[in-house]
Amino acid sequence: MISVNRMPGAVSLALVLGLQVGWAPAVLADEPWAERTQALGAISEMPSGVLSRSELANLTAIGEALFSANFTTQDGVGRPQATQAIDPTRRKHPREQVFFRTAGPDAGSCAACHNQPVVGGAGDFVTNVFTSEGFESADFDSLDPQFSNERGSNHLFGAGLVEMLAREMSHELQSIRGETLSRARADNAAIRRKLETKGVEFGFITAEPDGSVNLDELDGVDTDLVIRPFSQKGVMTSLRQFTVNAMNHHHGIQPDERFGARWTGSDDHDGDGKSNEMSAADVSALVAWQATLPAPVQMVPEVEGWAEAAARGEDKFSDFGCATCHRPALPLDSLAFADPGPFDLAGTLNDRQVAQKAIYDFTLLEWAAQLPRDDQGSVLVPLFGDLKRHVMTGNQIDALGNELLSQRFVERNIFQTAELWGVGSTGPYGHRNDFTTLDEIILAHGGAGRESRDAYAAAADADKSALIAFLKTLVIIP
Repeated sequence: MISVNRMPGAVSLALVLGLQVGWAPAVLADEPWAERTQALGAISEMPSGVLSRSELANLTAIGEALFSANFTTQDGVGRPQATQAIDPTRRKHPREQVFFRTAGPDAGSCAACHNQPVVGGAGDFVTNVFTSEGFESADFDSLDPQFSNERGSNHLFGAGLVEMLAREMSHELQSIRGETLSRARADNAAIRRKLETKGVEFGFITAEPDGSVNLDELDGVDTDLVIRPFSQKGVMTSLRQFTVNAMNHHHGIQPDERFGARWTGSDDHDGDGKSNEMSAADVSALVAWQATLPAPVQMVPEVEGWAEAAARGEDKFSDFGCATCHRPALPLDSLAFADPGPFDLAGTLNDRQVAQKAIYDFTLLEWAAQLPRDDQGSVLVPLFGDLKRHVMTGNQIDALGNELLSQRFVERNIFQTAELWGVGSTGPYGHRNDFTTLDEIILAHGGAGRESRDAYAAAADADKSALIAFLKTLVIIP
């Protein structure tokens, strides 16, 4: 676990707009007091190539301004003729209101939901969002769980490291598939092989000599072997996809790369009278800020007895089996974050659709440069997770199985292991934010977490207390 660090001082948006940093600053068409978000359009071209420290600082300052901005109808808030679906979808019925809590738009800013303990953090129950089945063709105005699942807002600290881990793991899993197919052809025999990357097992594949692959034994990953590390179900590939989805869903501001003329045939798909509402460069700035948010840390409060309890609790974390899924760290080979990334599909830019992707070198960031490394030189990312989906309910314990809809073909009682870094700063807990204590959410574990849950439940009160003391040292420090 890394020691406590803080990010370098933020660069003001006013300063950024006056700097030449490799992209042409847009000329402000309105007075400074105009009711629009001046950060939109602050850069006119997507960043590309390897950014210097100052270029990255300027880009992330714009991203932070966009994340914190209160968007208005002058920016394009509202989508009277379009739904919240991630696939561009026209509405069947007219909307009577601009804002609607369950179907969006439902927030004035990104920070309205991601704010605990600071901007970019998690959200309380009041900020819960609603997702429709598969995110496809959604057109509903109902709280009925037959139409939507209710979810809490996760924090974004360390998100760039998580995405880089997912990319490396996906590449390794796909490499195993390719090697297994080659061997099956060469040997003219079926070959069964374990899918394992960074110590996490994702089942088995069996390759046939004819080039077919049996995927019936996959465990916790999609059939394309791409790890999707974001959302509580593990169905979002990248921060870029997450950002494009959220801008349309929560604000009614539609990024051109998905909702523009290329895919919809219109520069005003949502029919609100505003064209070209968010450029790919704006999305890049938002991605850069989220990706470079510092990793959560371990910090023991200066309270008598806490350090000793936390040390004992860390041992109990392993003894109870919690570390089986909540792995304290995963190794990362490279600290170079690329945007766009390699695995996004239609509607989110990927690295094959741009002349040159941007590279953000995390070794330029003070907090990232201080992450520990293993004896192979790999960075140890202290996420307390495994980026794998697990069944979280059983016949006796089904508190985490209250959803009625699957999401992107992931069954309703299956969730990705929650990364515990930052858990001491981001209560309440559970995918619906309806568990107020760590004790409650631990006892709610069924399915793959049942054995560890039972070990905790049977432990002495002093050991339970020590585990809680340890978990509360995993915090977000701005």
